[in-house]
Amino acid sequence: MNMSELRDAALTSKAWPFEEARRLLKRYEKAPPEKGYVLFETGYGPSGLPHIGTFGEVSRTTMVRRAFEVISDIPTKLVCFSDDLDGMRKIPGNVPNAEMLADHVQKPLTSVPDPFGTHDSFGDHNNAMLRRFLDTFGFEYEFISATEFYRSGRFDAVLLRAAEKYDAIMEVMLKSLREERRQSYSIFLPIHPETGRVLYVPMKEVNAKDGTITFDDEDGREWTLPVTGGNVKLQWKPDFGARWAALGVDFEMYGKDHSTNTPIYDRICRILGAPAPEHFTYELFLDENGQKISKTSGNGVSIDEWLTYASTESLSYFMYLKPKTAKRMHFDVIPKAVDEYHQQLRAYATQDTKARLANPVFHIHGHNVPASDMVVPFAMLLNLASVSSATDKAGLWGFIQRYAPEASPETHPGLDAAAGFAVRYFKDFVAPTREFRLPGDKERAALEDLTARLRTWDGGLDAEELQTLVFAVGKDHGFDPLRDWFKALYEVLLGASQGPRFGGFIALYGVDETIALIEQGLAGDLAG
Repeated sequence: MNMSELRDAALTSKAWPFEEARRLLKRYEKAPPEKGYVLFETGYGPSGLPHIGTFGEVSRTTMVRRAFEVISDIPTKLVCFSDDLDGMRKIPGNVPNAEMLADHVQKPLTSVPDPFGTHDSFGDHNNAMLRRFLDTFGFEYEFISATEFYRSGRFDAVLLRAAEKYDAIMEVMLKSLREERRQSYSIFLPIHPETGRVLYVPMKEVNAKDGTITFDDEDGREWTLPVTGGNVKLQWKPDFGARWAALGVDFEMYGKDHSTNTPIYDRICRILGAPAPEHFTYELFLDENGQKISKTSGNGVSIDEWLTYASTESLSYFMYLKPKTAKRMHFDVIPKAVDEYHQQLRAYATQDTKARLANPVFHIHGHNVPASDMVVPFAMLLNLASVSSATDKAGLWGFIQRYAPEASPETHPGLDAAAGFAVRYFKDFVAPTREFRLPGDKERAALEDLTARLRTWDGGLDAEELQTLVFAVGKDHGFDPLRDWFKALYEVLLGASQGPRFGGFIALYGVDETIALIEQGLAGDLAG
């Protein structure tokens, strides 16, 4: 693809990252940004470890950034902003040495000692986890700590403007609050000079000329502090809009649970003298019961869990799909995501430019889309693990190499990794749920016929020809619809109601091995 052809196709592509990129480009139709680049931002609350939503937000933002770089020559930058000046509201339940945190509740996370004992503070520890997480996946970003941003003076100009525009910003905020909250609310949260705690107290005075606030602490003592230099932080909603204004953010995406606050963030950003960024609101992930995934309740699938059973690319593929639609994110979506990702890789090689730009793998890999080496689908590897009793990937390779002699762990590393994932996935999720049954009379006769035909089979391991053979047996024995015949094969031989193309399964597992498997099913050895 040459760049001119690519750009022309991208300007009309219906792929959602290109639609977002074109919307973003309209901001600079008349003149490029004064700061010299278009800024993408993702925010992170470092009260806990990075989770799957963090991955989704950064990967999807990167997809829009990559799409923007196709249609525009304006440089881009991605900032990952950590809200580490937030007060620690409660002691996390999943940290060691939790008792050492008891005296530090409501202090900024970067002022709380690290219970893990590896960093200067709990906030620094969690920031390091975030950065390692982002680096592991190869994201390109600039990291900004809120603590550093407030204390270094980078935020000072906007904080002084917030003092000047205090009444206007308060008017926006008070409309959104319940009556009892309005009484004590202030957009400024002082950090107590003695205790170091973040205080939620009303203001007695905001002096725009001096750039100070005056308040009483919880003991009734009066204090006056400058709003600059890290003495004060903003409440989280004003902080959102003020950060956009201070950095000149052009694009930020967040979950649907933020969507009602978007007009508030935008209004505050404009009051502070900057245009509001473009937004993209994505739907939330659901667990197997259709409940919203929550990092505190631990439902759904974590990053580590997904990567225990499948590749990073399969997770990126899942994130690309229909971000405006709520999606179940449970373990049973993993095999489908793996196989669909590889189907798209294979399709990409033969597609024209327009089709390539609509293919998820372009948005995952950019111009460097790899070739798929999955000569055996993941779903088939699961079935192979099921019937072969393999305890590790080496146990699957004997079958794979008979089916695809040119393949090896060295030449097909993706397939090798997938074989290991398949054994693990089968053991944890498939094996415990298998339910074999005995065949009915009609099914028994068809299975005996299939065994007889396979005994005289001399067509080698051609998957399509074997599929035709299986198909013919079902037809000859009057299965209508034919899917009832295939359902019987799966339930009797694999202990599941769905399965692979059975001809492909025979080609992979072997004709003699399949005959032996059918005989076990007929004898009741599998159902027993």
